[in-house]
Amino acid sequence: MTNASPALLRPDGSPLRVLVVDDEQMLTDLLSMALRMEGWEVRTAGSGFEALQAAREFAPDAMVLDVMMPDLDGMAVLQRLRQSGDDVPVLFLTAKDAVSDRVAGLTAGGDDYVTKPFSLEEVVARLRGLMRRAGTAHASGAEPILRVADLTLNEDSHEVERAGDEIDLTATEFELLRYLMRNQRRVVSKAQILDRVWNYDFGGRSSVVELYISYLRKKIDQGREPLIHTVRGVGYMIKAPS
Repeated sequence: MTNASPALLRPDGSPLRVLVVDDEQMLTDLLSMALRMEGWEVRTAGSGFEALQAAREFAPDAMVLDVMMPDLDGMAVLQRLRQSGDDVPVLFLTAKDAVSDRVAGLTAGGDDYVTKPFSLEEVVARLRGLMRRAGTAHASGAEPILRVADLTLNEDSHEVERAGDEIDLTATEFELLRYLMRNQRRVVSKAQILDRVWNYDFGGRSSVVELYISYLRKKIDQGREPLIHTVRGVGYMIKAPS
């Protein structure tokens, strides 16, 4: 697998840690190989109880977790993690016929899922998105401050300011703003935004992009010279006032 994306590291520069949990060893071996190619540290577990123990010992930055397992299922593992105060981002693996509203609803909580069969590239992309949004990962060798006019975004501290006023963003709003600012003066389509910010294949979810653009506008542009622009029928662009 080729890795054209910048390497992701922990804020202290050390490798990211991912825990892979599935009772199919062939699958955990394949996933481990793909994730190690990203330069990440990987540990595996074959059951829900093993996963809980490994999470305590390994302190992962993200977890790949099969929903269906013989002892504790993935949902029960997640519930126990959250009850213990562990907010590690979780990427669920589900069977294609088992995608219920219950699983789909996880995306609102910051977690995500992929359905089997999946590509290794898709799992890596989803994990990158989860860890970036959680603030546990940043790109190596990159300038941490992005600027557009009087708007600044610090990729390390996740602080955003406009004209010296601090702006409080959710994790998804931050990721969307960062993507726009990295592509300033360039029009990005809804499909590109979905792929880069939500890591979903484009499929009728464009309304979520419009919703989050409106959130950003209220926080960043309201009462000020607008920076975020809609290009009708094409997408969105952020640029300094001319």
